[in-house]
Amino acid sequence: MSDFEENIHVPIDGTLDLHTFRPSEIGSLIPEYLRECRRKNIYHVRIIHGKGSGSLCRGVHGVLEKCSEVKKYTLADEKGGSWGATLVELKR
Repeated sequence: MSDFEENIHVPIDGTLDLHTFRPSEIGSLIPEYLRECRRKNIYHVRIIHGKGSGSLCRGVHGVLEKCSEVKKYTLADEKGGSWGATLVELKR
């Protein structure tokens, strides 16, 4: 990991926009982000992955399947970003 990557600050506010990250980073980024959300008592998270070809969306869903803190997840509705975002409910 470079010094630049170590200094990236991601606000923990319940919305994770993946547009600034490489697909190879989501496997560690998403679980870490979700753990921090739970620590801040944020139990509803929106992950923005974009529409594109759908490969990043599938990758996000694959990571969410493995996260023990995830209660459920679904694609967002039209107001929340449609199939360009995933809504996640975390276990309390």
